[in-house]
Amino acid sequence: MSSTIRIYPARPEKVYVYATCLVDTFSPDSGLDAMRLLELAGVDVIYVPKQSCCGQPAYSSGYDDDARTTALSQMALFPEPWPVVVFSGSCGGMMHHHYRRLFAGSEHEQSVNEFCDRVFELTEFLVQVCRLRLEDKGPATSVVLHTSCAARREMKVHVTARQLLGQLEQVELREQDYESECCGFGGTFAVRHPAISEAMVQDKTRHLCETRAEQLISADWGCLLNINGALEYQGQPLRGIHLASFLLSRLEDRHA
Repeated sequence: MSSTIRIYPARPEKVYVYATCLVDTFSPDSGLDAMRLLELAGVDVIYVPKQSCCGQPAYSSGYDDDARTTALSQMALFPEPWPVVVFSGSCGGMMHHHYRRLFAGSEHEQSVNEFCDRVFELTEFLVQVCRLRLEDKGPATSVVLHTSCAARREMKVHVTARQLLGQLEQVELREQDYESECCGFGGTFAVRHPAISEAMVQDKTRHLCETRAEQLISADWGCLLNINGALEYQGQPLRGIHLASFLLSRLEDRHA
């Protein structure tokens, strides 16, 4: 994992977007909303239809060769030197940090490192590169933010997500207890250890509901699927949406 302080470039004219498997499969509207945010920030958006998985499931399960094959196929889709903006902190962490480890000492090391330097998580890019300023047009509401483990610990984007929400004058960001704790998803972890995963999401949903926030926000659909599924099973009214969709709804006043 790269430990150097990141130096951010000037806002580019064009960006690639990496929607992620879960956005593409379960919530394509949130991917379109994220693309719209980037356009409002003043950049042209390029979506490559052949993109698929970043390789994280194989990597986290110990199948490095399969992860390398997947990574090479994905990197080949983004040949131009434009930033690659990822709609998930966990996929961003895989592509920005762990690709480097997979190819360290190989013939691909230099080109992979150059690619990794172009990868940005969505909120990071909007805040640090685009310097996006938001004008809140929605009604007063309250939200609680959940950030995935990789997004928080690898990409540090819980900070930039908070900065974006903090610009919304009519939105109260409420604090949950044990905010940094995992929701229990963890990709293949939830499949290998379902009982532990269930106990973790029970804790997470309890802490989220105790805030009495009207809306749950996250920039990672893996966590949202896990948490929303648990909330629905419990009969709780709280539901989560992707941060991009929430932000765009405030800018366009979809509540009017």
